[in-house]
Amino acid sequence: MSTYDWQNLGFSYLKTPYNIRFHWKDGAWDNGTLCSSDTIELSIAACALHYGQAAFEGLKAFRTANGDVQIFRPQANARRLNSSMRYLLCPEIPEELFVDACKRVVAANIDCVPPYGTRGSLYIRPVVFGSAPQVGVGPSKEYEFIIMVMPVGEYYKNGFHTVKSVILDEYDRTAPHGTGHIKAAGNYAAGLYSGKVGKNAGFPVVLFLDSATHTKVEEFSTSNFIGITRDGKYITPSSHSVLPSITNESLQCLAKSMGITVECRDVFETELAELAEVAACGTAVVITPIGSITHNDKVYDYGDACGPVLLKLVEKYQAIQYGDVEDTFGWMVRV
Repeated sequence: MSTYDWQNLGFSYLKTPYNIRFHWKDGAWDNGTLCSSDTIELSIAACALHYGQAAFEGLKAFRTANGDVQIFRPQANARRLNSSMRYLLCPEIPEELFVDACKRVVAANIDCVPPYGTRGSLYIRPVVFGSAPQVGVGPSKEYEFIIMVMPVGEYYKNGFHTVKSVILDEYDRTAPHGTGHIKAAGNYAAGLYSGKVGKNAGFPVVLFLDSATHTKVEEFSTSNFIGITRDGKYITPSSHSVLPSITNESLQCLAKSMGITVECRDVFETELAELAEVAACGTAVVITPIGSITHNDKVYDYGDACGPVLLKLVEKYQAIQYGDVEDTFGWMVRV
């Protein structure tokens, strides 16, 4: 077994025995190779370095009480990655290849999956980028598809902690008809500066309004927006500029199964005052409860604890991931 300190894992890079790598050239992906090195050799003229032709995904594998290891919804990540590939003019990755690659690399690192009961998981990070050398703007003629994995711990070891968010009018996350709907690497680079401004002001998470009118809620800096209304509805923004979150979509499925009304629609900033609960949601943590949102001289307050509706949803969500309840949705893929 591995020698990781399972009780004190954070969310940061840890080298594991293997990653898996695929190369695309002349119209086809190769069969992939498990590699023990965590470095790559790349041309100084690689397309990704100069023109940002790169996208990535994030998903997790979990160990159940009987020792099985299962991956949460890899097919959904394959579909979303291919949406990014199409928009960035990269070759698509067959869904079967993607899922098999995830299973292969998890199996090769099976001892790195945290034990059941630690609330940890094996984080899976696929990345695709143009690797051929070129100095003219255009899609690459060769690509790398790499999946690395690492054990990560539970974000909130002593219960959920709320964080404060801020709306900064002078910054936009993405253009109205830009790349907000795909998981392009450049989207995250574009948000680094505004994120730093927010953190320096005491707000760990920035909430962005729509770039065209600055009247509608769109997305947090790295996560989707979820609101629970005072009458118990689950609302989340619908916009071309919002990344289709697999976590958000899964929580919506759970909410509907529990009799909660779900609305994917325009969410105006004026509605923030009427919400009972707010959270950011994503793979790394499932949900981050938002305690308050500040916009200029306005402060929307949601309390200092995770709300009851969101807590109920996340507990059911994680119970499925760890195999504690029946997976009636068919989400989990056994390794």
